[in-house]
Amino acid sequence: VQLQASGGGLVQAEGSLRLSCAASGRTISGYAMGWFRRAPGKERELVATVSSGGSTYYPDSVKGRFTISRDNDKNTVYLQMNGLKSEDTAVYYCAASTYGPSRSSERYAYWGRGTLVTVSS
Repeated sequence: VQLQASGGGLVQAEGSLRLSCAASGRTISGYAMGWFRRAPGKERELVATVSSGGSTYYPDSVKGRFTISRDNDKNTVYLQMNGLKSEDTAVYYCAASTYGPSRSSERYAYWGRGTLVTVSS
């Protein structure tokens, strides 16, 4: 599975962005998908997961502001980000897991190149 994230950019605080993760090479319908991010000087952290059945998980840091969704017909996963804060500034990565949705990045075998999100305050 090849993954390509897009949709990043510069946005003002409280603004919105929608990231897309387009998959190719194989259908992602049976995969759990996740979005992770890495801020400057920090470790990579989980942002959201969605199971093959559509169940979602968010850490407290983004709960209520971010929404992950998947369109298996388009082989694409999305991350809608609202109410962006300066601390959301990071490179965002999408990933696919055959183990089911996991909070651990080690469970994700396939990764796309990141897309940079910069939130100005």
